[in-house]
This record gives sequence, structure tokens and C-alpha cells, in this order.
Amino acid sequence: MEAVGPGTCGGGDAALGAEGRPAPEARVHFRVTRFIMEAGVKLGMRSIPIATACAIYHKFFCEIDLDAYDPYLVAMSSLYLAGKVEEQRLRTRDIINVSNRYFHPDSEPLELDSRFWELRDSIVQCELLVLRVLRFQVSFQHPHKYLLHYLLSVKNWLNRYSWQRSPVSITAWALLRDSYHGGLCLRFQAQHIAVAVLHLALQAYGVEVPAEAEAEKPWWQFAGPLFMIPLSLLVLQ
Repeated sequence: MEAVGPGTCGGGDAALGAEGRPAPEARVHFRVTRFIMEAGVKLGMRSIPIATACAIYHKFFCEIDLDAYDPYLVAMSSLYLAGKVEEQRLRTRDIINVSNRYFHPDSEPLELDSRFWELRDSIVQCELLVLRVLRFQVSFQHPHKYLLHYLLSVKNWLNRYSWQRSPVSITAWALLRDSYHGGLCLRFQAQHIAVAVLHLALQAYGVEVPAEAEAEKPWWQFAGPLFMIPLSLLVLQ
């Protein structure tokens, strides 16, 4: 799999500090994207809009230094913008209240006072900044549809007992969700990420794709940009 993003944007060796541990910036991005995911769930967002919000956030900080802007404000604006991009519009008031409850669990919803309107204006202005920095390129191809297709193909090829006794599907979706804590979505093609998380989930539970030993190549090497045919056909070739 070849990286498609600019340089090490969103991950890679640049995200590692001393002794192979995550660099401070990578830890900040992890915490902020966790906030995006939890806030998105509380706002009733679907998986794709949440993924888009994470991608917008990571792409913005590929262009801008982390110290230049408050990452949580960028995250809130990313949620607001992702709702528009994926046609699941959110009210700024809901984003503000969910975010306020996230940071202050025991607090009441904010009153419509000067503080609230300042926060609202900050989100809207930050949204415009994000759009300008990203040159209005805020649409992304996500791995979700590819992973769904690959899971259905593998499920149909495996025997029912092997599939039911191993939570491969749940694990693959969890791995895909966790991949958005970093910038993998910017560095690799969507179908490659999908096949990678499925491959890892199968390895984690020791599930083997039937007839893989007889195939000329492992099944996951067939996942190309236009690959949308059942994997069960490939392992026989």
C-alpha cells in the first residue's frame, strides 16, 4: 500500500517521538479526535459525518501548525462543517452545549448570553478559516463502503461456524473507527485501509480465508482502486 497524502502528513515517522512513543502533537490529536467522536455520537451523527469531521480536522493541521489555533475550536467547527458536507446539518447551539457538557460534565446548558454568542461566532469564523485553508476541498472517500463489501464477501466464503464464533466484523469496524484518531485517512487509499483492518481482524482471531494457500497471491493483494468483486472469486484464481 502506498501513501497518497503529502509527505508524512497525518502520521508516519513524524508522529513518533523518542523511543518510538507518540509525539506530543500526536497525543493532542488523539485526544481531540476522541472528543470529535464522542461529541458526534451525542449529537446523533452517523459514522460517515463523524469520519468526515475527523478527516477535516487532520487535514487542517496538516496545513497549519498546532500552536496557531485552539484544536478543540477547530474540532467543533469540523463537526459543524462535516454536517453540511454529509447533509446531516447540526445546530451550532447543540454543538456548543454538547461540547460544554463534555468539558464540564456537571454544568447546565449555556444561557443565550454574550459568552454563548461569542462561542457561536468563533465556530462560524473558524469554519470559514478551515474552508479557506483547505481550499474548499472537504469531501472525502471513506473506507466504510469498501469494508462492508469485503466483510460480506468473506462472510459468504467462510463457513457459518467460523464466522459466528469470531467477532471479526465488530473488530474490523472498531479498528476502522480507531484509525481516525490519526491521519491514515489522508495517507492511504480508502480501499487499502478497509482491506488492512479486515486483514488485521482476521489475523487477531486466527481466521483463515479458505483456499488462500492454493491461491497465487494473498486475497488482500487484490484490493486495487477498482476492486469491487467478491473475494471468494479471487482466492480460486
